[in-house]
Amino acid sequence: MPLTPEDLDRITAGTLGHYEQRAQQFREHTWDHDVSQNISALLRHIEAAPPLRILDFGCGPGRDLLAFQRLGHQPTGLEGSAALAAMAREASGCEVLEQNFLALQLPAEHFDGVFANASLFHVPAQELARVLQELRNALKPRGVLFSSNPRGTGQEGWQGERYGAWHDLAAWQQHMNAAGFVELEHYYRPEGLPREQQPWLASVWRKVP
Repeated sequence: MPLTPEDLDRITAGTLGHYEQRAQQFREHTWDHDVSQNISALLRHIEAAPPLRILDFGCGPGRDLLAFQRLGHQPTGLEGSAALAAMAREASGCEVLEQNFLALQLPAEHFDGVFANASLFHVPAQELARVLQELRNALKPRGVLFSSNPRGTGQEGWQGERYGAWHDLAAWQQHMNAAGFVELEHYYRPEGLPREQQPWLASVWRKVP
């Protein structure tokens, strides 16, 4: 059965409530995670000259905003949790848009890249085409989108207090191609482990006309 508007409101409220209530714990748990492989994967495919305008989609407490800033770029965060958004602003000094993923208001053709690290899997599958199209519209021509999601076999639903959708490579490729992106590369994380110990699917995409 399709999710109703009321269902989507509950999904948004429940998932954001989880992060809001655990903002400090989430920061402590994730701040030292090394995602330099993912940051490099996005940046090496962007054709524009630096400094680059990067949208950190689901920026959390600001770890990656700070990383992009230290590399000389101009990142903007987007975060639905007020507590995490405040942490991100304090940590980086960057602009952080306080928006939930299902109610985006983004400038058209503004960003050179979108960095969606561990965030798009929170979008229900039935809403994914719309959200991806909105991100595509926010990218400049030939802009680049990076995504990293926990991979699965199409399962979707609540995991505790958070809602998620777990896609395999073929399904994710289909979603991205349908939204007007062409694949540049994909890989699995953590790096250097057997595939069964790599729960994350990372991929890089270019906006095409």
